[in-house]
Amino acid sequence: MAEEVELNPKQKKEIAKWFLLNSPAGEIQYVAKDLRLVLNDNEVYDEAVSESFPIYNKSHMICLQMPAGAGDVLVTSFGELGENEYLDPRTAQVAIVDHVKQVCTEVRPATDEELSSAYVEEFRSALDVEILKYAGEAYPKGVCSVYCTKGKEVEGPGFNFELVVVISACRLSPQNFCNGSWRSVWTIEFQDEAQVLEVKGKLQVGAHYFEEGNVQLDAKHECGDSTLFQAIYELLAKYMAFNLLGLDANKVVGIVIGRTILLDFSAMLLISILYMKLIVIPSPDDSAISISNILRHHETEYLASLEDLRRKLPVTRTLFPWHNTSQFSLTREITKELGIGK
Repeated sequence: MAEEVELNPKQKKEIAKWFLLNSPAGEIQYVAKDLRLVLNDNEVYDEAVSESFPIYNKSHMICLQMPAGAGDVLVTSFGELGENEYLDPRTAQVAIVDHVKQVCTEVRPATDEELSSAYVEEFRSALDVEILKYAGEAYPKGVCSVYCTKGKEVEGPGFNFELVVVISACRLSPQNFCNGSWRSVWTIEFQDEAQVLEVKGKLQVGAHYFEEGNVQLDAKHECGDSTLFQAIYELLAKYMAFNLLGLDANKVVGIVIGRTILLDFSAMLLISILYMKLIVIPSPDDSAISISNILRHHETEYLASLEDLRRKLPVTRTLFPWHNTSQFSLTREITKELGIGK
């Protein structure tokens, strides 16, 4: 028998970090509690925890309540300003976070340098309103935020800027042996000079079911598209035909968006860009509605695909009788076919 080799502190720390970073949604505190007992070394434990929790919290985009009812803040890399400081663009506040305890300990007002310019804020806040409506409808316990990650200082048309939409939803039910989370990040880049609107999405669904077993799901999906404003003459002609009938751009887009179930992602993107192009300087509210409809359509489509993968089975709330399977016809048929017991 091979002789057991004692792991050094660095190896122990790396193994502990792996377990912490791979904890299912909402379960890192339980994993940390067990690791403390297994390691039996407070120094290694403290190092592993201090290095792992910030990464885990940002990757899972956890939501923390700010003190004194100031609102909620999402812990994400998009809103990270400094060590343990995270911006909430909706309330223009900065939350100071204790990563290990997963609580917000303090709040301060954001400075002008940490916020977007008035021009970009119009687009950001308009999009935030629409995404807030969508998240409220689609995710009962969902939280969302819209960040400006590039071009904060842009003061008017003629320059590029980038907005990021983050949606995070958790449904934790450890008493029923199941936890789950939804995370989606949408990057919307406004490229003024190239006349291009580029949308990229990353969606991630995690689920953990651990009643008398351990089953986990970690599904990821990425999508994206970009379209030149100049490449939409056909749609523009359709718009003109509608306009001759006395319908304005709002009604045209409403007719099309009302049938998003029949359109693919590219078509939705073209139509939304067409709408923004028809107005020389796109209205922040109109742009927000168009972009939110793209997100709504694509996320609904992905969620429907996930649900189709699940086999619909009746819920009997009874355990399978492994000790007596002969009562099932399938068991008898297999026994007969294989000649078992002869």
